[in-house]
Amino acid sequence: MATVIVISVEGEDGLWVADLTAGTVVPLPLPKSGGLKVVTDLRATGSTVTKGVNLAVTVKSVEAALSGHYDG
Repeated sequence: MATVIVISVEGEDGLWVADLTAGTVVPLPLPKSGGLKVVTDLRATGSTVTKGVNLAVTVKSVEAALSGHYDG
């Protein structure tokens, strides 16, 4: 099972890498080539790209997520 996720948030610049095993989230430099560059370019045009993710929502805070709320 994959334990690393590349994420971005609508309205925010940049990419992030979440390592679920290590429990870390760090900035990812914008790719200059390859498949990730292609999807990053699509994202810049307003597209949403998902693969292997079955739930992704934004929340205002950790407390909101822990209480079962999300911005939907």
